[in-house]
Amino acid sequence: MKILVVNAGSSSLKYQLINMDTREVIAKGLCERIGIEGSLLKYKPAGKDAVEVKKNMKDHTDAIQMVLDILADKEVGVLGSMNEIDAVGHRIVHGGEKFSKSVLIDDDMIKVIEELTPLAPLHNPANLMGVRACKAIMPDTPMVAVFDTAFHQTMPYEAFLYGLPYEAYKELMIRRYGFHGTSHSYVSKRAAAMLGMPAEKTKIITCHLGNGSSITAVDGGKSVDTSMGFTPLEGVPMGTRCGCMDPAIVTYLMEKLNMDAKQVDTYMNKKSGVFGISGVSSDFRDLDDAAKEGNERAKFALDVFAYNVKKYIGAYAAVMNGVDAIVFTAGIGENDRNMREKILTGLDYLGVDVDFEYNRTAPRGQEVTISKANSRVKVFVIPTDEEMVIASDTANIVFGK
Repeated sequence: MKILVVNAGSSSLKYQLINMDTREVIAKGLCERIGIEGSLLKYKPAGKDAVEVKKNMKDHTDAIQMVLDILADKEVGVLGSMNEIDAVGHRIVHGGEKFSKSVLIDDDMIKVIEELTPLAPLHNPANLMGVRACKAIMPDTPMVAVFDTAFHQTMPYEAFLYGLPYEAYKELMIRRYGFHGTSHSYVSKRAAAMLGMPAEKTKIITCHLGNGSSITAVDGGKSVDTSMGFTPLEGVPMGTRCGCMDPAIVTYLMEKLNMDAKQVDTYMNKKSGVFGISGVSSDFRDLDDAAKEGNERAKFALDVFAYNVKKYIGAYAAVMNGVDAIVFTAGIGENDRNMREKILTGLDYLGVDVDFEYNRTAPRGQEVTISKANSRVKVFVIPTDEEMVIASDTANIVFGK
């Protein structure tokens, strides 16, 4: 069974073709600059050299057609024809309260996803471009929507309600939704397996740390709280996002800097976070280098990030009345050993006993345990695999496998 996984952005489209019988990635790639001069298709078949094709893509339909063409290409392709694709799984960022699980896509589902556009105006329309493009070219191939927000729909009201008038929730849909759900779902299940415990018996804190970062409390296999909120802006300071702050700062900025709403939104989403604090970069590798060279603001940025992640870990241990494992995943979580050490130092009160020497040398790209054997709370580094979650959900819904 072959599943095509599609993650469409406004001018880009990531894809993977996965053989669900072996759970292997057959090919993957990226379409860049869709609708913009200089369109480029990147394609990497398993075990073979990468290929790049420069060709104009006026829209996502062109992009999908190019993907299907190269997958079935006689020289570099991995399929005899596009008919070998059994189903398509689409990443959809926001499902609101409408979707607590993945769903088969039909015209009615598309309309519901469109209605949620105000909650994710930059993402849902782009995701739907990918859906429509695939339906235009592959009208008889079943398709599934997998939502970033679905995993967090198990949060209780005390975790998702804000302290605003209740009408803001009921009439305007303002509440905590959470994001990175497919990642948190995947790594929490893997952590339960590494613990040798049924997921229903575990208390796990998952730290998805990258340019966008979120921390989730997973109690009994279900999300009970998460750091991102109504939008991905809430939570820890990120690459360029400010994270949590006093909301009165918004009106203060508007008055003092003569900003309108759009300018403030850009200020908080694109100019803040560790980039704004450091003035150096949103890339943690650049910040590490600058801090080592004595850049104080770069050090501030790293320390602020580590402090806030640690604060959420402590809070979520309290929410769940304990914790069995802490998981690090995504670009920073999987690769930044120094940041993991900053975050984990001082958590011995929780029963965390880290092998810091092994943490500094642990292999990348593998599931590893960086806590000591006698540590009451285990600490895992688990590479995330959101595409496999999407492919698995798609196979389950379409074929019951």
